[in-house]
Amino acid sequence: MEILGIVNITRDSFSDGGRYLRVDQAIAHARQLVCDGAAIIDLGAESTHPDAEDVPAEEEITRLTPVVRALLADGVQVSVDTHKPLVMRAMLELGVHMINDVTALRDPEAVAAVRDWPVRVVLMHSTSPGPRAQRAEVEPVGLVERIVTYFRTRIAELEAAGIARQRLILDPGMGFFLGRDPRLSLTVLLNLDRIAALGLPVCVSTSRKSFIGTLLGTPDAPAPVDRRGSGTLATELWAYLHGAQYVRTHDVRALHDAIRLWRAIEQADHADCAPPRPGRPADGGGGRQTPTCIPEERS
Repeated sequence: MEILGIVNITRDSFSDGGRYLRVDQAIAHARQLVCDGAAIIDLGAESTHPDAEDVPAEEEITRLTPVVRALLADGVQVSVDTHKPLVMRAMLELGVHMINDVTALRDPEAVAAVRDWPVRVVLMHSTSPGPRAQRAEVEPVGLVERIVTYFRTRIAELEAAGIARQRLILDPGMGFFLGRDPRLSLTVLLNLDRIAALGLPVCVSTSRKSFIGTLLGTPDAPAPVDRRGSGTLATELWAYLHGAQYVRTHDVRALHDAIRLWRAIEQADHADCAPPRPGRPADGGGGRQTPTCIPEERS
C-alpha cells in the first residue's frame, strides 16, 4: 500500500486551510510528510468542501508551480488534485506523476489533457454533479451498486477515449462526496472488496472527514477536526486491511506507524517466541519501501 500525504495550498480547506498557503510552508510540510512515510505527495490548490471558494485555474497554477518544482527536484512522487484541464496540462508539463480528479475526468478537455501522458489517474466517484461536495440526502440502499456501475461506465468511456485501463485508480468518495448521512461512508468501507473486484487499484480518503466527526460526536455537535485523528486512523486501517492500495491522509505518521506495528504482529508468527500458524502470508500482506526522508531544512 502507498500513502498519499495531503498538502492543501488553500485558504479554506476544512481541516487546515491557510496553514500551507505560503510556498515555503507548503514545501516544508510536504517534505515532513515524506519523512513521516508518504510515498506520494498529493497537492491541492482549491478546496472542494461545500462552502469553498472558487479558485481560477491561473491561481491554482501559481500556487502549485513552485511547490511542484521543489518536490520534483527532491525526487518526490507528486500527485495534483484538480479537476481543471488547464491546471492538469501545466502540472503534467512540469512532470507530476499522478492526476487526482474528483470529477473522474468528466470534462472531455480533462480527458484530452491527460491522454498522452504516462501518468496514473485517480477517478473519484461523487454523488455531486460538480466538483464541490454537497450536503445531500442520499439513500444508502443500493449505493455500492451505483458506485460499481458508475466506475464500469467511466472505465469503458475512458478506454474508448484512449486512456489505458491500467493507468486508472478508483476512489469511491467519502463524507459529503457521498452525502450527509455517515452511513454512506460506512457502507462503502464495508464493501471495498466489491469495488476492488473491478480489477483496478482502490484509493480511500477518509481523513478528518465529516462522517467521522458526526460518528464521534452528534449530528448537531460533530467532533471538531482536531478530535478526528483516532477515528481517521481506524477507517484507514480498515481500508488497508480490506484491499485499498492507496490511502490519502493528512496524518501520515500515524498511519505509517500503525501499519508497521500491524505488520510486526503478523510477522511475529514466524519469530521464535510464537508458534507458526498455517495460511498466513510470510510478509504480513506485502512489503513496502520506506520513502526517502527529505529533511525540512533543505533549500
